[in-house]
Amino acid sequence: MEASHMAFLLFSSMLFAFLSASSRNFPIIPFDEGYQPLFGDTNLVIHRDGKSVHLSLDERTGSGFVSHDLYLHGYFSASIKLPADYTAGVVVAFYMSNGDMFQNNHDEIDFEFLGNIRGKNWRIQTNVYGNGSTNIGREERYGLWFDPADDFHQYSIVWTDSQIIFYVDNVPIREVKRTESMGGDFPSKPMTLYATIWDASDWATNGGKYRVNYKYAPYVAKFSDLVLHGCAVDPIEQVGKCENDQSSEAIPSSVTAAQRIKMENFRKKHMTYSYCYDRLRYKAAPSECVINSQEADRLRKFDPVTFGSGRHHGKRHHRHTRGSQTEAASSF
Repeated sequence: MEASHMAFLLFSSMLFAFLSASSRNFPIIPFDEGYQPLFGDTNLVIHRDGKSVHLSLDERTGSGFVSHDLYLHGYFSASIKLPADYTAGVVVAFYMSNGDMFQNNHDEIDFEFLGNIRGKNWRIQTNVYGNGSTNIGREERYGLWFDPADDFHQYSIVWTDSQIIFYVDNVPIREVKRTESMGGDFPSKPMTLYATIWDASDWATNGGKYRVNYKYAPYVAKFSDLVLHGCAVDPIEQVGKCENDQSSEAIPSSVTAAQRIKMENFRKKHMTYSYCYDRLRYKAAPSECVINSQEADRLRKFDPVTFGSGRHHGKRHHRHTRGSQTEAASSF
């Protein structure tokens, strides 16, 4: 196991070297080579010579697909075009999880896209859970600088033993660094990659106020440019099958200075929720949070009840069902 762990560390370091180049250098794989249907039967349709997949939601069912392999660290990406018009209650997810293997202590790294009523924009949420830490959360929520239903946009996850980075169109929007205080809350077990569309009427839009309206069905989410560039793991022996033949020279330890400026600008303009500032959920912020007073002031003005002043009315719910699995999220 020690040799296997060293292979994972080497792969994680080399991964950042590859990320200094465009993600176009990563191979785009046909659906059948990397994935298989998860649920939804005919609501999953493969297009474009097997390199594009449409997932639909109707009154009968949602749909989804899952990677063939488990991975421990890597770069995972897809170009996604979301449904248009009235999409309240609809959730599209692109995420990693091992909930089928570790039901009580699973890990998870999520992109969740939350639909909205007509005239309101889709919202995007990122979640990080480790060792079953869904009661703690670590969700963030944002608007976007474009309409994700107009065209395809790239959404990417970088996961190493020390950090997780979420990208939108190669712009980093969130960086989660592993700290000693997080302990097992940092995702550290092999995971598979999923993509799903499903009905989350009970929580997704204004805490369930607006529900899926099947008058506008089918809701179709389109996926293309699928990238699985990770350290595949044998599901029985939990041993990595990494094959690295690229150079590991000039390895950065984080996002570049130029990328960090873009990330900070994105977060200033588009972040609408961060668990680190949620006074309703935490008397004190989780230990890994670095509190930024300007960010705190901006979020407090956006939502004074959640972020520090005002009185809270009603209950909050933190459980929802994604496809055939039970996951965690908050309905702020």
